[in-house]
Amino acid sequence: MKKYKTILFDMDGTVLDTLEDLKDAVNYVLRTNNEPEHDIEAIRSFVGNGMKMLMTRAIPGGQKNPTFEKQFQEYQDYYPPHSRIETKPYDGIVAFMEECKRQGVKVGIVSNKQQPAVTELAEYYFPGLIQAAIGDGEGRRVKPAKDAPMEALKRLDAEAETTLYVGDSDVDGQTAKNAGLDCVLVTWGFRGRDVLEKEDHIAIIDTPKELYQFI
Repeated sequence: MKKYKTILFDMDGTVLDTLEDLKDAVNYVLRTNNEPEHDIEAIRSFVGNGMKMLMTRAIPGGQKNPTFEKQFQEYQDYYPPHSRIETKPYDGIVAFMEECKRQGVKVGIVSNKQQPAVTELAEYYFPGLIQAAIGDGEGRRVKPAKDAPMEALKRLDAEAETTLYVGDSDVDGQTAKNAGLDCVLVTWGFRGRDVLEKEDHIAIIDTPKELYQFI
């Protein structure tokens, strides 16, 4: 098994279970605007392409809704201070990151969340373990564009050939491909194995313990 010197993780659905807080934030906005709310499985299907796409899928009529921009701003205001209520790392993720640190393996996060949220969540849940936390900001295109992983490689002084991308969705598979990175997809996140199997990958894994074989 090939060993890697750098691991880049997606955030939502890969290292953090954020789904309940995302659902609550979306439904708060919908409820206050007299729109129908969504159950957790619907929210699961909406996430993956960034905050604006999440709300486009959640709000009836999407961006054509006359109050879309108002509701989108309300979501941006509400979510950050309510992003750590139910959110938690997946079992075994912190231990794996700690082992990476012991072995000198660099660890980064690349996410479609806004940069301030990515920075805050990475520092709160993984203190001292993340050497680059890249979110949506500074003019970067959101995933599946390669911008975020390429910025992470730059900040980590890492080579694509020795970097593994770990994610939980079709967006992650496409992001890794666009960035020229080997990809491992995980089944504990927001997409089923049937979706993951359609993407380029070197492995699909069911537990964080299976990550150790790559370092």
